[in-house]
Amino acid sequence: MLKSFADLSTPLVADACVRHGVPLRAAPAGVTPVVPGHRLAGRALPARHYGSVDVFLEAFTGAEPGDVLVVDNGGRTDEACVGDLAVLEAGAAGVAGLVVWGLHRDTPEIVEIGLPVFSYGAYPPGPVRVDEREPEALATARFGPHVVSGDDVVFADADGVLFVAADRAEELLETARAIAATEREQARKIRAGETLRRQTSFDDYLARRAADPAYTFRRHLRRIGGAIEE
Repeated sequence: MLKSFADLSTPLVADACVRHGVPLRAAPAGVTPVVPGHRLAGRALPARHYGSVDVFLEAFTGAEPGDVLVVDNGGRTDEACVGDLAVLEAGAAGVAGLVVWGLHRDTPEIVEIGLPVFSYGAYPPGPVRVDEREPEALATARFGPHVVSGDDVVFADADGVLFVAADRAEELLETARAIAATEREQARKIRAGETLRRQTSFDDYLARRAADPAYTFRRHLRRIGGAIEE
């Protein structure tokens, strides 16, 4: 999956979701890679955190190579829920990386380990609580407003994190690749002096919109074969 995602980005996959009418499930803004440039793509391995690392260790017993550990810590900013030992163990289990709805710690060690970790950022204190565990602890993880399961795939890069149904992933990647090709050509033309307004027949769009207020720019782009918004 990571190989298929290698020349793409989360914005392109998000645009593909819009084009296919697939629900957009993006992590809340602010979840970024600990090491700039790190990327992830793989099956979601969900785990809900309750204050103890044992839930991660249990999740790793069912991990398959290339899985991405999706950590649900409720978006808490009063504790770090992932540190260097959990990341090391993830690598030993064949996990490709972690996306955390919360904070991490042991930043220098995580950087040295090299396994991609995405989180809200660093925070020194770990948890001082142990909450009651829910039955869904290893079945699903909440990430912002979304519920993620093993039937989902995770895509993550410098722009953020997306979750998509695994059975739609290849279709979305194919469309994302087509959108990327169109956008690259549009960028090439801008650099060569052909403005985006000219490429998109923007004057024609304004005239059509004046005659029909329901005529949107997205509809116009689809008519002429452009790609900016999706």
